[in-house]
Amino acid sequence: KIRADHEKALEEAKEKLKKSRDEIQAEIQTEKNKVVQELKKKDSKPLPPVPLPNLIGINSGEPADPDIREKRNKIKEMMKHAWDNYRQYGWGHNELKPIARKGHSTNIFGNSQMGATIVDALDTLYIMGLHDEFREGQEWIDKNLDFSVNSEVSVFEVNIRFIGGLLAAYYLSGQEVFKIKAVQLAGKLLPAFNTPTGIPWAMVNLKSGVGRNWGWASAGSSILAEFGTLHMEFVHLSYLTGDPVYYNKVMHIRKLLQKMDRPNGLYPNYLNPRTGRWGQHHTSVGGLGDSFYEYLLKAWLMSDKMDTEARKMYDDAIEAIEKHLIRKSSGGLTFIGEWKNGHLERKMGHLTCFAGGMFALGADGSRDDKAGHYLQLGAEIAHTCHESYDRTTLKLGPEAFKFDGGVEAVAVRQNEKYYILRPEVIETYWYMWRFTHDPKYRQWGWEATQAIDKYCRVSGGFSGVKDVYSSSPAYDDVQQSFFLAETLKYLYLLFSNDDLLPLDNWVFNTEAHPLPVLH
Repeated sequence: KIRADHEKALEEAKEKLKKSRDEIQAEIQTEKNKVVQELKKKDSKPLPPVPLPNLIGINSGEPADPDIREKRNKIKEMMKHAWDNYRQYGWGHNELKPIARKGHSTNIFGNSQMGATIVDALDTLYIMGLHDEFREGQEWIDKNLDFSVNSEVSVFEVNIRFIGGLLAAYYLSGQEVFKIKAVQLAGKLLPAFNTPTGIPWAMVNLKSGVGRNWGWASAGSSILAEFGTLHMEFVHLSYLTGDPVYYNKVMHIRKLLQKMDRPNGLYPNYLNPRTGRWGQHHTSVGGLGDSFYEYLLKAWLMSDKMDTEARKMYDDAIEAIEKHLIRKSSGGLTFIGEWKNGHLERKMGHLTCFAGGMFALGADGSRDDKAGHYLQLGAEIAHTCHESYDRTTLKLGPEAFKFDGGVEAVAVRQNEKYYILRPEVIETYWYMWRFTHDPKYRQWGWEATQAIDKYCRVSGGFSGVKDVYSSSPAYDDVQQSFFLAETLKYLYLLFSNDDLLPLDNWVFNTEAHPLPVLH
């Protein structure tokens, strides 16, 4: 058979070579056109009608207390300031440079203008009742959001910001355009999974589908927090399209991780997608690891607590984390360190501060009646992270802080003293508020609001600062899209009633985009 096929191919080649160059060119063009038509047909397949989940609490939450209402309105005003300036100076760009008053982008979005701030901010605008702004954003997305660009993007970032943002906007508003765009984009991410193990590459070219990993990651490895933070969005994609391909991709990753040996029960941050082996044995609940653990818990919550496999993986993981990474400093502060090359580094990142909220969210349903223990642990992490804010000049937290000798909850290295409008500490305040209603969380949230408004606000928007210990810090001149997606949303929710996006009905993705529980 092989010989016959070979002969046939040779015959065809001889036939081709008899033709003139123009004829061959014309044939190639015809073939190309055929492929384009086929793709168009494939792209415009109407999506099956799916019942919308019962959506509860999408436009309420007005607090009765006038003082709380005034604070909530202040946060809404900050959102409007951030949005209006982006609208004026950065429209269509991924982010805004509020001081230079022009567009800004980073390599996670490739080299194209994909309007990241618009997509990331939509659901925040919606729940704040900024409907004119929401419509402007929707119009831009409808007319300009195009994913067939020759651009290499981060699979993880595009999933949590774009697919998450579009899905949340769809569920909140019911506007089909968001669902259609989310599904189109998801199709562009699927080629990233074409690896020997099915663990996706970190980056994919949206046009060619070619994937690769970050040059700096351990020996060409994929990153736990990146390939482990796709589950929520991909399950919703399968739900909305009726196509199991998305669900199968993320379940394959889970099955592979379940089979692997884990040093000390901990998941290392690096996994090689070619060999399926762990890279360096670094473990972290901060950057590189963080949202993997969060999505195990949230997979269980989003499934209406039916996905018990996810809950078991979460429980096992946090038991190992508690045993090996969580310590109390000599000053009595509970912190989460990082495991590096066989020893514990006594340093905690701002990103790790989200874990306080995660422990509180996972308390109900935990093993051996440990709900009270995990709520307490959440409160201790919240307290530590508040201290990292309180011990600075600006009352804004640094990127990372140490627990060595005399130094506690303070950044030591210059390159860890910046604050880039990050949400994780405020996220934890909000979860702790929802579960305890202890007024200190609103007080801490208000301290952070005032500090952001005082030190990060400029006439052209909001900017990060380079040194939280300096009374006149330099600006980094970036208004991050997550400031509108997460920081301002969590603050607004902190000063709203619990009937706005109740946690029994909604699960927030790691970019604070709310997705409904699928009963």
